[in-house]
Amino acid sequence: MTLPRFGRRSLILGGAILAATALAGTALAHHGWSWAEAGMIELTGTITSITIAPPHPIIEVDAEGEIWTVELGNPTLTERSGFVEGAAEVGQEIVALGNRDADGSPRMKAVRITIGDKVYDIYPDRIPAQ
Repeated sequence: MTLPRFGRRSLILGGAILAATALAGTALAHHGWSWAEAGMIELTGTITSITIAPPHPIIEVDAEGEIWTVELGNPTLTERSGFVEGAAEVGQEIVALGNRDADGSPRMKAVRITIGDKVYDIYPDRIPAQ
């Protein structure tokens, strides 16, 4: 079957819109907060590894023998907070404030991290007033 020229364009355009919508939904699910609990927790532990790479920098933290994944903002947002490569080292103590994974796993999305006397507000608008 041969489609008229207008029909092929519509089909291609419709497919492109459908693909873009599906990818946008995936990106929003990954970058959103829907996977995290509403309430905030504070986690204190020792840094076991640091990865500053897209899509999100990650700090692995040993908190009383349990390894937690502390996810920061995207690299640009994290850098704006002042947390850049070399700002922390394995073995340093960290305090992370953020939202725990709703499934109960040892993972959190940090809104603030404190290393030594330096505070990095990654998502300042999400930090509760004290």
